[in-house]
Amino acid sequence: MAKTQDNNSMSRSVGRRKAASARVRLTTGSGTITVNGKTLNDYFPYSLWQQKVTSPLKTIGRMKDFDISIKVVGGGVNGQADAVRHGIARALVRWNGDLRPVLKAEGFLTRDSREKERKHFGHKKARRGHQWKKR
Repeated sequence: MAKTQDNNSMSRSVGRRKAASARVRLTTGSGTITVNGKTLNDYFPYSLWQQKVTSPLKTIGRMKDFDISIKVVGGGVNGQADAVRHGIARALVRWNGDLRPVLKAEGFLTRDSREKERKHFGHKKARRGHQWKKR
């Protein structure tokens, strides 16, 4: 199943985390990353988020080889950064299947399925019940 595509190829993938969903388009190029029409540094201003997004590329050592276009919706900024990382890793595997063991070992291909639990009837929050008062 491992296939390597030619240099002019494009790879698409979807990454998800919590309520965020990121559609990633990966093409060979000069290393520009655009998120919702903005540069990576403008959309994700904190370096932690930028490192999270670029970590799959750093792992395989191909930081400046791909132009990446991303559309991300839903959730908060941290969840969006995780969704983008997941999408980039999946797009890299579709581009070259030989990268799968490396990205899988780092945990980039595993979708983090933790979601917010719903509030339950008779409780203040999902698990927090009301406080009992004797007098």
